[in-house]
Amino acid sequence: MASVTIREIYELNHNVRRFTTTKPDGFAFKPGQATEVAIDKEGLREEGRPFTFTSLPGNEFLEFTIKIYPSHEGVTDALDDLKAGDRLLISEPFGAITWKGPGVFIAGGAGITPFIAILRQCANEGVGAGNMLLFSNSKSGDVFMARELGALCKGNIQLTLTSENHPDYFRGRIDETFLKERIKDYSQYFYVCGPPPMVKDVTEALKHLGAVHERIITEEA
Repeated sequence: MASVTIREIYELNHNVRRFTTTKPDGFAFKPGQATEVAIDKEGLREEGRPFTFTSLPGNEFLEFTIKIYPSHEGVTDALDDLKAGDRLLISEPFGAITWKGPGVFIAGGAGITPFIAILRQCANEGVGAGNMLLFSNSKSGDVFMARELGALCKGNIQLTLTSENHPDYFRGRIDETFLKERIKDYSQYFYVCGPPPMVKDVTEALKHLGAVHERIITEEA
């Protein structure tokens, strides 16, 4: 495990925090990959949890966008008590969600995090034309980074809420009907990340609509 120092913590909404840290010399990863993160304090060093890099490989810092779950009284709750200057431990990068080609990115809640770095890299390299983002949350207060994500996808973004009616968002789940109404080409890549039941349901819906199994990219791939 490598040690990094927190440089800044920024609140993105009521329970999502952006952590930026120092970056070990020579540390490399692919956009979309994750690392196991532990807090470098007594009693917490063995309590690692996977979090995705939302910075880009070329940045001189590391960035993590983390959803805090206070009710769990676990690692994310402890992370919310940290401040600049505290230290974290990180493992070697891992993860199956990486850029394969333009397509549809389907995220539920914190499942957006692997796509942040991928979409940023696409924008930097000018290879993201045609990308679409479908981003589902429970309530409007749970949405974060909507403006940047919309810009990265050149406006080709649909924000949905499952538990609240709001004039700025579609109300409903990302299910087969939702997908059929918005997607015509099922030969393209589909990137899916979120709670396991959502990933399972969306993957099955995509296959039923004609998506190619090898072009559905999930963390279990």
